[in-house]
Amino acid sequence: MAQVLEFKLPDLGEGLTEAEIVRWLVNVGDVVAIDQPVVEVETAKAMVEVPCPYGGVVTARFGEEGTELPVGAPLLTVAVGAPAPGAADATAPATQGAAPAESAVSSEYSGNVLVGYGTAGPAARRRRVRRDGVPAASPAPVAPAAPVAAAPATREPVVDGPVPVISPLVRKLAREKGLDLREVRGSGPDGLILRADVERAAVAATEAVRPAPAAAPSSAAVGERIPLRGVRGAVADKLSRSRTEIPDATCWVDADATELMAARTAMNAAGGPKISLLALLARICTHALARFPELNSTVDMAAREIVRLPSVHLGFAAQTERGLVVPVVRDAGTRTAESLTAEFARLTESARQGTLTPADLTGGTFTLNNYGVFGVDGSTPIVNHPEAAMLGVGRIIPKPWVHQGELAVRQVVQLSLTFDHRVCDGGTAGGFLRYVADCVEHPSVLLRTL
Repeated sequence: MAQVLEFKLPDLGEGLTEAEIVRWLVNVGDVVAIDQPVVEVETAKAMVEVPCPYGGVVTARFGEEGTELPVGAPLLTVAVGAPAPGAADATAPATQGAAPAESAVSSEYSGNVLVGYGTAGPAARRRRVRRDGVPAASPAPVAPAAPVAAAPATREPVVDGPVPVISPLVRKLAREKGLDLREVRGSGPDGLILRADVERAAVAATEAVRPAPAAAPSSAAVGERIPLRGVRGAVADKLSRSRTEIPDATCWVDADATELMAARTAMNAAGGPKISLLALLARICTHALARFPELNSTVDMAAREIVRLPSVHLGFAAQTERGLVVPVVRDAGTRTAESLTAEFARLTESARQGTLTPADLTGGTFTLNNYGVFGVDGSTPIVNHPEAAMLGVGRIIPKPWVHQGELAVRQVVQLSLTFDHRVCDGGTAGGFLRYVADCVEHPSVLLRTL
């Protein structure tokens, strides 16, 4: 007899608590293979395809496209061991001698729910079994039902008292808004309360206490409401947290980048892989951080400690159609200019395609922001929490400049550094920025550190 198993939205890692359904890849009645992607979701970090660890027939889907679900909410149910729609029943007697719990499930379950990883072969399908023959860690199935036509199982969410809530983020948001969750109506499966429900209730509560306007506004004056979800919502949360928690300060300097541009031209003319300007700026940053390690750190206020980090994992700002993302180049301090160029290109292309993984977007220790590509000269970067600093680079353009005592036209760039004033004072920040500017003006300065 087939078993109907419920597949829930898995923990996608990196502290993510929810995801929005972008596109279903299967329909009810479809036959799915083990680890076959069944739905495409958008998290606060990236767009990912979620594979189902069960093989069988899809009996139900939970949530329409555009619905936001918390981790642990059901995605779909699969009839494991059920014949494909229209298949003959002649295969039924062949399973009569097998232990039902193990034979029906073990061959149809990979045990793998991590996004981006497929089953690695037979070893990945082995499951630990207790001596009594019952699987030690099998997912809890719902009550057996007829294949395909089975009704979806009733989910049992984690309940805060009588309130159907799973996400700790939802509870925290309700506390911050001063809402009683018992008075919030959930729009999720089985009345599950989602973050959007709490936000709507908070808006309604605010409107209830606001004095009525003298005249109702016209529909044209109401304006368009755009939900802060996905990447845009994550950016809003992170920037707000940075401004709230980090006492930042900014210093800036103009630098003559003529020699740096000439050095890059000479390097690329020598043959071999082309070197990007961003890669050269990254090399300068990593050398500067080696001299001023205070800026490659984070602050642990609970322990009242500054944590200096041993490696430089360099984030860089990349603008995409889905919004601003900050991919991270691991161990940037140990990479050559060629390696940095290749990694920047790989991550930028993944950002444009929307295929960055959560691991590609987390773990940065310092951020390089080249906003000059937008045709602007300067900006005041916002520190990428929980990092301690960000270097901003404006456009490089010809400007009048005093060079060797004479007025000349040179390639000039504005550099700005925003830093967490808790990790260092202005002297350290100024020393870092001045060293970066010296390397931009005289790339030979780096030769003394090699």
